[in-house]
Amino acid sequence: MRAQLTPEPSLSFSSIRINSRNPNPSRIPTSLHFLKKNGGHRLLGRKPRLIATRAVLDSATTEQLGLNESDIRNPAISSTYRNSKLPKPNQTVLEAQARVCTGPTQTRPLSEEQAFKVLDTILRSVRGELKDEEQVSKAQLGAFFAGMTIRANAFPEATQWSEGERCAMKKFWPQLVRVLPPDVIFIADPEGSIMGFGSAAGPHFVGNGTSEMRLVGALREILAGGHLGYEEVQGVLKDSFALKLEDGNSTGVSESLLSAFLIGQRMNKETDRELKAYCLAFDDELGPAPVADVRSLTHYGEPYDGNTRYFRSTLFVSAVRSCYGESSLLHGVEWMPPKGGVTEEQMLKFMGANTNLSLHQAKELIEDNKVGFAYISLREARPSLYSLIGLREQIKKRPPLATTEKVQQFITAKGRESIVAGFYHEGYEEPLLMLMKRRGVHSGLVIKGEEACEVDGVSLQSFRLEVNAMDYGFEPTDTPRTDRSVSKNIELGLAALRGEKGPTYDRIVLNAGIVDHLLGCDGAEDVSLALERAKEAIDSGKALKKLLNYIKMSNKSFIPDSFDVAGEHPTPSNHPPSFPLPLDVFLCPSPVLTFGYRSFGRSLEALPSGDSVSSTRSLRVMGY
Repeated sequence: MRAQLTPEPSLSFSSIRINSRNPNPSRIPTSLHFLKKNGGHRLLGRKPRLIATRAVLDSATTEQLGLNESDIRNPAISSTYRNSKLPKPNQTVLEAQARVCTGPTQTRPLSEEQAFKVLDTILRSVRGELKDEEQVSKAQLGAFFAGMTIRANAFPEATQWSEGERCAMKKFWPQLVRVLPPDVIFIADPEGSIMGFGSAAGPHFVGNGTSEMRLVGALREILAGGHLGYEEVQGVLKDSFALKLEDGNSTGVSESLLSAFLIGQRMNKETDRELKAYCLAFDDELGPAPVADVRSLTHYGEPYDGNTRYFRSTLFVSAVRSCYGESSLLHGVEWMPPKGGVTEEQMLKFMGANTNLSLHQAKELIEDNKVGFAYISLREARPSLYSLIGLREQIKKRPPLATTEKVQQFITAKGRESIVAGFYHEGYEEPLLMLMKRRGVHSGLVIKGEEACEVDGVSLQSFRLEVNAMDYGFEPTDTPRTDRSVSKNIELGLAALRGEKGPTYDRIVLNAGIVDHLLGCDGAEDVSLALERAKEAIDSGKALKKLLNYIKMSNKSFIPDSFDVAGEHPTPSNHPPSFPLPLDVFLCPSPVLTFGYRSFGRSLEALPSGDSVSSTRSLRVMGY
């Protein structure tokens, strides 16, 4: 048997090629080749690698190397970055979770046939009749039954149980209640008012140990459709997410209960105090945040599960902005459900950068004039939250953490700080801005890009501005599609940084210049000048050099002379006071929504935009 990695992640265009023979880019850095005028090559990397990535292994070689076929992955495709050691969820139940573990209006009740199939699968799994990937995990059981319970207790009639679901549950519950563990029975009928038969267990369930008892108490409120206080949520999170004690033993918190808690809070639509609890709960996990000695720092919080359709520009935008002193901190993960799309960590790893930087190493790169930006993995910044990736895949839908992880300050700055966050679904614009204000940053933007469903925008009061992007010299174009191709995203981004004009170049320029303007950065008061500044950073070759410097210098060992972790980061009170300025921007015909606030007054004379600008056509800007 032969295992072949295709397509080849060999990036070839006018002046840049990326080549690698390494099927696992975390171990051997990829080399970057630049064509000289005489046709020769200039190499940036540890070893010359002139052969494109193509791994062809026969079964004997695979066995000799001690590899499983599932461990062989194509680094050019985002879906292959999933950790093969994570158990895969049962697909039948997972599809049901996608329908029933969502909001009061989005839930789609199961038909009788679907409900029978799901409950039969659960019954056979609990009885031990299903093996390996066919097994229904404890986390899936917790999420599914939590969704069913909240629907029965708190959802409107249209999204409560269907007649088919009632019929299926009536048939299967007498059998399920005999084999399900007590914690799942509690989740399915916490007050003994839903199922009828065998309903006494739920009201008497208290859990095992103090951590689980606290979790059970919180779940009783959540499963009834209720909400929790700030301190209560933080207590549950700190108890439940510390899955391992110092001696290596588990805290004993049930995965079923934890998954029910996470999906239940999302289904009930978290309150501001609940989101604040998630956002701030682990700020002190590794001690005080390092303080970067820079005049300006922008925290980019892109959706952690990546892009599956369109070009992801933030890494390249950060390289551009660093050329004129606007430092950036990007953060995320290598792979995250549910989308499992292209992420900054995948791109950086594919290009040979070190993606295991500590917070202090990232701080050094931000402060270094040769670089000016950094990427930090959640793995290094918040290990407890990183450990939940497998659980998050099992619960299918995004938990509250998917919102709050985008509004983090893993490193603070002596100068001004801003946060830019992307989002997929309507309804989280104001909560994200609320969290940014709670962080005390000087300015913030919340951007809806093309990876989400297209909408018409939100009408705000007192401000409206019509801008035609073609007035700034941009032609109407469609956003480049990359789908799940890491290599294609890199190819497009590097070509743009090399000065190749086109849709990708335009989007990087727009996103750099417009973010600078909307955040109130120095020198960006006039949007035309902000856009020209971004173009100059690219056309001069400075932005490409910054990115290449990052790849090279991230692999060095940084030993700072001293760690500056003292002092307070700036808050709006340190700057000229003014009213917050929320913004709403959308792009026609492919909308990109931008919401934001700034803690100072400034007239808008600009072309606002969001990440992955879809087409450079006319914009309507509304705000107050």
